[in-house]
Amino acid sequence: MEPKRQPLQVELGEKESEGIYSNMVLVGHTPAEFILDFARVVPGVQKAKVYARILMTPQHAKTLMDVLEKNVRAFEEKHGAIKRVGAIDASKDNIGFHSP
Repeated sequence: MEPKRQPLQVELGEKESEGIYSNMVLVGHTPAEFILDFARVVPGVQKAKVYARILMTPQHAKTLMDVLEKNVRAFEEKHGAIKRVGAIDASKDNIGFHSP
């Protein structure tokens, strides 16, 4: 007989509840981890600042991808398709959320 699972309580601190705006993510990986650097790009400025770095196992990265896909589908079912602005040209250094 499995023990009854207790609900997980998640604490959200006051500072963290404000959130951090990011319009760019840099993703790297090693055999053991994924590194996500969340940055902000300001038009006309040639330097982006990283505001948060998140490290996770490949298994957690895959779970994050699945959860994001599920939530984007639910959002689009409720609010309509998310429109992307412009096409990504892989031959250029593009700014924003995309993979090489």
